Amino acid sequence: MKVKHLSFTVAWVKKNWSFTSESTLLSQVTFCVVDLETTGSSSSAGGITEIGAVKYQGGEEVSRFSTLINPGQPIPANIVMLTGISSSMVADAPRIEDVLEAFLDFVQGTVLVAHNARFDVGFLNAALERHGYDPLSNAVVDTVTLARRLVRSEVPNCKLSTLAAHFNFPHQPIHRAMDDVLATGDLLHYLIERAAAFGVFDIEDLVALPSIGAHPESRKLKMTEDLPRGPGVYLFLDMAGDVLYVGKATNVRARVRSYFSIGESRKKVGSLLKLVHSIQCIETPDPVTAEVYELRIIRRLRPRYNYAGTRSEKYCYVRFTTEEEWPRLVVTKTASSKGITLGPMRTRGMARDVVDAIESVVPLRRCTVRMGRNYVAPTDAPVCSAARLGLAECPCSGSADANAYGAIVDTVVRTLKGDAQEVVALLTDRMAVHSQNQRFEEAAFVRDRIDSLNRALQRQAEADALRDAGLQNVTHQGITYRIDQGVLVESVSGGEVCSASTIELPEKLERLRTVLTVPADESPTDVLDEVMCMARLVSSLG
Repeated sequence: MKVKHLSFTVAWVKKNWSFTSESTLLSQVTFCVVDLETTGSSSSAGGITEIGAVKYQGGEEVSRFSTLINPGQPIPANIVMLTGISSSMVADAPRIEDVLEAFLDFVQGTVLVAHNARFDVGFLNAALERHGYDPLSNAVVDTVTLARRLVRSEVPNCKLSTLAAHFNFPHQPIHRAMDDVLATGDLLHYLIERAAAFGVFDIEDLVALPSIGAHPESRKLKMTEDLPRGPGVYLFLDMAGDVLYVGKATNVRARVRSYFSIGESRKKVGSLLKLVHSIQCIETPDPVTAEVYELRIIRRLRPRYNYAGTRSEKYCYVRFTTEEEWPRLVVTKTASSKGITLGPMRTRGMARDVVDAIESVVPLRRCTVRMGRNYVAPTDAPVCSAARLGLAECPCSGSADANAYGAIVDTVVRTLKGDAQEVVALLTDRMAVHSQNQRFEEAAFVRDRIDSLNRALQRQAEADALRDAGLQNVTHQGITYRIDQGVLVESVSGGEVCSASTIELPEKLERLRTVLTVPADESPTDVLDEVMCMARLVSSLG
């Protein structure tokens, strides 16, 4: 069966629109339109009496699934009058548990479609859960929400019967599963044709249309029509051409359009969209290059709506104050030439976890009193809580031994320089004791601290290795990255070189070419974000 409503849309799209591999053209999607008849409106108390489903691709019907179901309970008289399905009709029908496996096979790999999908999918998921199956993971298109967005002003309501009668569909719903499915299929293809006027030609945009179309700034969606569906950096510009915000994405068009979703509640986004005059994109061959260019633009331009300052300012470090007579661990925002520094770490919480991991098994002093050489605690000085509890060797207790503390310092130094075996072994023993005593939450807490310490040491080693390696080539997913001291020089894909000098830029962004280039005199702190990005890439390769 050829659905007439889709024929024009598919032909128009093929003639006038180009797609990349990142998008899924609607004519290539297998839709599975589903309808249920039930014993009531509650999925927890009611049962399914009939399932109907039809698969469509490119406007053509592919296959059908239809069966009556014995719900295992009496069918109320009002439901019998509505659907015509009586208890006697389903007496010999299979139970839902005997149907589910065949139904799951039928819908596998499809986009589910239903009129008021919350009802039908809710009943199906409730049945799946009762019989030990996972809930449906298919993408879902609800023709009710689509109709409210596309045709609500033309009809008194968005009931399936009203829509089918108003638009004179070939099939009319009569509260039987298959008849309602066929009517919903007609509606789906009609709405797909109407959605083309909004620039909707792939499944990602169709699913998002109900929420995006109602956004107060939805008139600006036209700015997204020519954005690529591949990786790149997107820039929001104001009327003067100044960059308001920079972001990266593996699918630029989908990411930018998501800002117009009514589910986007961030105040910053709302005020940003009011000021946006144009949206530009720098296409890149891969997401890694996109991330690098995003970091460089943010670092150099500091766009108004990006994070305050650069992200490198958000990093934290763990520093061991070996320049002091009685060293201790501190969390700091900047790297220092004094002492021993571990980092960077993305948040203060991560740095604090590393400190907690070490201090929980090594009795370092924790008080903040400055202690020079030959420090002697005053007789009337208060003893810090850690020393009082026996958790730390601290001069403020009046009993700390400098030689013993020296051995403690040696352990911490070895740990921060990458040899954490001793500390990890102590933490592992503690975790085992907690587990044996069935103190599982405490065991999990220690486990997380071990992970935090190991991750921090690994990141440190990766970043240091990149900085010390000089020029090297790293290949990932067919792309070769030329990295010099942790900074991306260029990426090569299919023999084509992508660098700040070779990349194509829109005319409005040509002035940014110098921004994308890393000056030779930039400090290690300036390029820290990029070094960490490259370190993550190298780490992902094992």
